[in-house]
Order: sequence, then C-alpha cells, then structure tokens
Amino acid sequence: MSESSAQDSLSSATQAVRRSTSSSWPLNFLLFSILVPVAVALLVLYQLDPFDPAPLPLHEISHRIAAAPRRNDQMLKGSEFIGVGVLAGPEDVAYDSKSGVIYTGCADGWVKRVTLNESVADSVVENWVNTGGRPLGLAHGHNGDLLVADTEKGLLRISEAGEVELLTDEAEGVKFKLTDAVDVAKDGMIYFTDASYKYSFHDFIWDILEGRPHGRLLSYDPTTKETKVLVPDLYFANGVAVSSDQKFVIFCETVMRRCKKYYLQGEKKGHVENFIDSLPGTPDNIQYDGEGHYWIGLATEITVSWDLALRYPFIRKWLAIMEKYTAGKPHMEKNSGVMAVNLEGEPIDHYSDPGLSLISSGIKIGNYLYCGSIVYPYIIRFDLEHHPAQATT
Repeated sequence: MSESSAQDSLSSATQAVRRSTSSSWPLNFLLFSILVPVAVALLVLYQLDPFDPAPLPLHEISHRIAAAPRRNDQMLKGSEFIGVGVLAGPEDVAYDSKSGVIYTGCADGWVKRVTLNESVADSVVENWVNTGGRPLGLAHGHNGDLLVADTEKGLLRISEAGEVELLTDEAEGVKFKLTDAVDVAKDGMIYFTDASYKYSFHDFIWDILEGRPHGRLLSYDPTTKETKVLVPDLYFANGVAVSSDQKFVIFCETVMRRCKKYYLQGEKKGHVENFIDSLPGTPDNIQYDGEGHYWIGLATEITVSWDLALRYPFIRKWLAIMEKYTAGKPHMEKNSGVMAVNLEGEPIDHYSDPGLSLISSGIKIGNYLYCGSIVYPYIIRFDLEHHPAQATT
C-alpha cells in the first residue's frame, strides 16, 4: 500500500469515528439527562420515606440448612385439586376423623367443610359458617366445637350448631392485629398466636420487611376466661401445635425460619428452646398427624433475593418503597411445600415444587397429604404412596 493510500484510509477511519461519536453524543446526553434525575429522585424518596427497617438477629440462625434425608421436589406431578374455584385461599386444614370432613377458613370469610372421598371429583364443599372476618388457623375442641384464629375478629369458638362466640381479642391491653394459628391441649387450655400486634393480615408483608418482633404466643383459659402472653417479641409468630405428650407447645417464627417449643410442665416449665431451626423455607402452620410426625408448611424457600433482603435492611426498604409506590415488590416466593419432622424436630421428608408458592399448611390423612394456601382457590391433595420422597444421598 502506498503512503497516499494509507493516509486516505487513516483519514476515512478517523472521519468514521468522529461521525460515530457525533451521532452517539445526543443519545448519551439523553440517557444522562433522564437517568440522573431519576436516580436523584429515587435517592430523595429513599431518604424521605419514613419506613425504617431494623436489622434482624441473623446470628441466631445456623448457617447449616435443616435438610431432610428424603426429598420430592416435583410435588405437583402427584397432586390433584379439591374444590377448585369454591375454596378461596384455604389457609389451614383441620381434619375431623370421625366424620371424614376437613374444615378450612377462606378469604371470603367462610369456614367451609369438605367431605373427603377417594375420588377428588366426589369431594363435597359446603359453606358452613361465615365469621365476618378472615379465618386462618383452626383446631377442633373437645365438645364438638371448632376454634378459629380469625385475623380480623380474634380468637373464636364455633359450636356444632354454627354459633360464633368471641373468646378474646386482646392481651395485656394490646389488641390482636393478626390472630394466626391455634391448638388446644387435652386439659382444654387453648394456645394461639398473634403474628403481629402492629400490622393486619392484608399488610403482613410490612411486618416482615420492617424486621421487628411484633408477634406473641398466647394462651386462653376457657374456665377463667383469662388471656396470657406466654412469649412476647416474636418475629411473625405463626403455626401452633401442642406436643403429643402435652409437655410443650410448638410455635413457628416465620421470619427467623424456625420453630420453638414452650414448656408447659416439668422443671423447664415456662422456658423456651428451639424445636427446629434453619429450615429450608419460611414456616407457616404446623400440625401433628397422630403418627409421630409434625408437618410444617413452608411458604417459600430462601432464595438468594430473600436471603439478601433479610440480611440488609436497606434492601427491605427498597422493597417496601416498591410495594408502596409501584405495582408491588418482585415475586420472590417459590419452591413452596411441606416438611415432615419427627417428635424430636429432626427432618424426615421434604415435599416441594418450583411451581408452588405460599403453601401455608399440610396434614397427612391416610395415604394423602392435604395442603392449604393463602393464594390458591383449592386444597392440594398429594399422593404420598405413589410419589414418595426419595433418599437424597
């Protein structure tokens, strides 16, 4: 190539670069003029918004996940749906073995009765009693009555005839805001949780994002009609189950991914210990199946995004801002399911599915696992016999 040709090529290349730079300059300026004000506005919004999340005591959570030795992570493949379209958010499932009926509380205020049959298509759903609120946890009493933790009303008793009675709606002068779960001991004492005395059920995400302990484990004595706070300062107190030997009551602490036990008798009476911690998901309800296992509903696995949010308050504040000023926070709940643990709180089986979210309860009845949820319009029936959990090693 001659010197003249080389100079021409260099000149052409230089002109091309100049044209490219010249043509991209308006675009870069436009992006800069848009992004900078947006960033400044977001920063100002972050500083001015009064929501103030607190650090969580994550040092209390073990870094070792409580993994079950057997697992089925394709739960939907063995599932059928009961009451499709007529069970709006059946949060808890309480089984009456004498009648073969499941009781469940729904988003429309109805406590519904579901008569079980071998064929899902033959299961019958009946509107039984409307509490006028939002029934969540349920437990059968000793006289044919049903105890209901109604998030809007408080702790209720429904008689066999369908009459609704308010037992209690406050403790130590503080009203319940999110009456959540309930169980009854053999001596008739009722144990229940108020997940948050600050936020209602419809605003429960704010309690989780704030990261402060507004939950309580409580008792109600039907004889004296006295309500006591047994354990205060819980991080979203949730499911409740009296142990099979009646020595303690187990309660779930959703945000902290653990279930604890409060001793009811013996030398440790009044003391609190871990029953199981570092769960692979956030626990909701817990139920005893009468066969040596407790079943814990796991609303969501701990994803990377959830883990970061729990660790860093500033991320939770951004999520709160998105919840408040936009269409809502990103969908972060997935791989929901149920874990079975033995009487000592040791994991046995774990059933889940990437397509499930916000499973709130599960109970084994015969060869099936029946699961409730706050989002699905049906009860999930999973076939344990034909789709058992398999050893993970």
